[in-house]
Amino acid sequence: MPVFLLSKELVFPPPEYAEYDGLLAVGGDLSPERLLLAYRMGIFPWFTEDTEILWWSPDPRLVLFPDELKVSRSLRQFIKKNLYRITLDRAFEDVIKACARVHSEKDGSTWITPSMIDAYIRLHEMGYAHSVEAWYGDELVGGLYGVSLGKAFFGESMFTRRDNASKVAFVFLVHQLKRWGYDLIDCQVSTQHLKRFGAREIPRRKFLSLLERSLRWETRKGKWTMEVSEVEVLQKI
Repeated sequence: MPVFLLSKELVFPPPEYAEYDGLLAVGGDLSPERLLLAYRMGIFPWFTEDTEILWWSPDPRLVLFPDELKVSRSLRQFIKKNLYRITLDRAFEDVIKACARVHSEKDGSTWITPSMIDAYIRLHEMGYAHSVEAWYGDELVGGLYGVSLGKAFFGESMFTRRDNASKVAFVFLVHQLKRWGYDLIDCQVSTQHLKRFGAREIPRRKFLSLLERSLRWETRKGKWTMEVSEVEVLQKI
């Protein structure tokens, strides 16, 4: 299959036209309108500072269904210690910049480029992108961020500065999304880390069908607030 070159026109080729590795298109921009269209079509941007904007739709797709969340015994015991306070949308910019730093320090580069940071901050200000924070006292020690549309949440990246901070934040997020009736958490590409939480690979065709169903619901826009408590989470894991 060819890799499509995007123009200024707000359009993407069908995800089914992606290359074997999931690469679908090159170019375009990171405007909120294009990003939201991409997510609605099961497409996401992933590139580094020394490349053009690259758009992907992998097959298979890694997905976590909230009802299938798995929490290890050791993590369950850790959550019981109540070391971290978990919040939503309290420090989006700090979370995305921390994710960028962590990946840059680990791999020497990151796809969370300055242009990506600016783009997702705009989505956050519009009420579509959200962050989860783990606090140790007043210190931000872990978290993650992603995009919400309909009853689907598209996870982007996470970071941790203390033991299990991002894991605890993720568990709380899944339970909050479950309370709100979300049926799909897109994990994009396969990692053992997320598979241990119960995420599994499904064919892109099935993912797109499930996404279409999730998008029929109204999007929960605006600033989110964590409603589930540690007691509730512990009762359900």
